[in-house]
Amino acid sequence: MPVFRPTADCIRNSFRSSGKRHLILTGGRGSGKTTLLKALFPEPLPGITTWAEPGRAVWLKENQSGQCARVGCYDSTMPGRENKMTLCPEGFRSLGIGALRRCMDGRSQWVTMDEIGYLETGCPEYCDAIRRLMTCKRLAAVVRKQDTPIFREITRREDVFVVDLDAPYGKLGCVIMASGLGTRFGGNKLMAPFRGEPLICRALSATEDIFHRRVVVTRHEDVAALCRGRGMETVLHDLPHRSDTVRLGLEAVGAVDGCLFCPGDQPLLRRETVAALALAAKNDRAFIWRTAFEEIPGSPVLFPVWAFPELTKLPEGKGGGLLVKKYPERLRTVSVRDRYELMDADSPEDLAFLVER
Repeated sequence: MPVFRPTADCIRNSFRSSGKRHLILTGGRGSGKTTLLKALFPEPLPGITTWAEPGRAVWLKENQSGQCARVGCYDSTMPGRENKMTLCPEGFRSLGIGALRRCMDGRSQWVTMDEIGYLETGCPEYCDAIRRLMTCKRLAAVVRKQDTPIFREITRREDVFVVDLDAPYGKLGCVIMASGLGTRFGGNKLMAPFRGEPLICRALSATEDIFHRRVVVTRHEDVAALCRGRGMETVLHDLPHRSDTVRLGLEAVGAVDGCLFCPGDQPLLRRETVAALALAAKNDRAFIWRTAFEEIPGSPVLFPVWAFPELTKLPEGKGGGLLVKKYPERLRTVSVRDRYELMDADSPEDLAFLVER
């Protein structure tokens, strides 16, 4: 299944919202880790860069001084197709540890490392220097995705925000809420045209390629037919309450680690915003995550799995906002830059205004 690749702005927004101290990018070869790190921090920062000369060696460079040292040597006799570099610990000891100490003593709040791999594990003194660095500075690093002690330790820290570019959003569900009667609009607004396509298509596009499973819950047969035609799983019902839509959606998405409830009538909602919510939720499953503009909360809202039992038993006519009010201490927000991104098209006048926006 294709996955929407989180952009630098998306990652920056999620990370800022999380309150975490350090940012770690990981993923397989060619996943774009280094490119993203450079996009996130375009200005050169103190830190360390390592790179490999295929079939020859691995080198470490101190970003500020430009000094280099060899930290790995190619050994063709090693088993397997990868990881044929043997450790040259003196490079880590002679340059690496000193470079990290200079980063600790420097003025910059942030330090970058690209990348931390399996060779580092063989030099305990260098790993200790990384730990000390993380106590006094903020680290943005590319960490090679391998089952090594240093990978497990760094990515499991409570103060670390991890973006795994192979699976950035985890196993999340999405329910697109498309059951409104459109009373103020004068009919089924979800099929009203918006820049050449039905309004509901905007929600489908904003949530595409992010979730483990997506479901549209609607009472409108034309909406259901359109969504099925686009390959979307759809629940068609004739139940009266918002609480019914929430319950039916949760039942349909099945076993997931959290679920986004997305209105079907927010045509300016950006996929980057939805992805930022999903990234934040993957990194901290204790909280309810919702969008906000200048601290004014809005929708969509992403609920963690601990909220599911109460969501399936909401009082008639109530929605997930009931839990948001019940657990304010468990609420976190992801900011949007444009107030109109979270605006509903409740009337024909609203829709015309949003088309112009």
